[in-house]
Amino acid sequence: MRRLFYAGALAEEITITGGDAHHLAHVMRVQIGDEITVVDAAGRVARMTVSAVVPDAVRLSLAEYLEQEEDNSHEVILVQALLKGEKMDFVVQKAVELGAAAFYPVMTEHVVVRYDAKKAAAKAARWQKIADEAAKQCGRRALMPVAEVAPLSSLLQNGELFGAPDTAVIFCYEGEEEQPMRTALRACTARRIVLIVGPEGGFSLGEAAAVCAAGAEPVSLGRLILRAETAALVALAVTQYELGNFDI
Repeated sequence: MRRLFYAGALAEEITITGGDAHHLAHVMRVQIGDEITVVDAAGRVARMTVSAVVPDAVRLSLAEYLEQEEDNSHEVILVQALLKGEKMDFVVQKAVELGAAAFYPVMTEHVVVRYDAKKAAAKAARWQKIADEAAKQCGRRALMPVAEVAPLSSLLQNGELFGAPDTAVIFCYEGEEEQPMRTALRACTARRIVLIVGPEGGFSLGEAAAVCAAGAEPVSLGRLILRAETAALVALAVTQYELGNFDI
């Protein structure tokens, strides 16, 4: 059943407005009595029924609270260098489906696309919209926040990602020739994993040195040359599997 994310707290009666109401009324064409799964801001989940469809709003009535779902024991965050065309749209969507907790788009020396501040903000808003829609379709219990586009140098100073407690940073680097990703993951005891994946042109030597100096551990994704968008999804899937986040 498709999920709806509600910014407030679940109650006996709630009213959905804005884009979600339009989608329910005009795209899904819900009728009185239809059931919808709703997740609120606190992560509570409930089965609710449509009680009214009025202009610009859909009213829902509580049918039952559903069993609280357990959070993954590990959290995985994806830091992705900007990709050209619609590749970033694709990676954002699939990152949601693969359970990424957050998404950080970054500018690096070899990225093909360049955005001014206005375009970067518009892109981040578009990616958040794509992420939210994917979360509704795949049954997540929480949305995946998409950060504003930032230079890699700025991100390396982010204390919430680098040097944070119980956090390991895994650097997927095409120049790494010794340590496979699996080895690093199986030795990792941190609860939160930050994955860094580069653009089509890879990382410069200076960037690689700076990332490692910030505390990231370089790993190889194997002998084959992967497209940047493929590398991101492989890194996420392998990490989630090794951490047990795909377990039922």
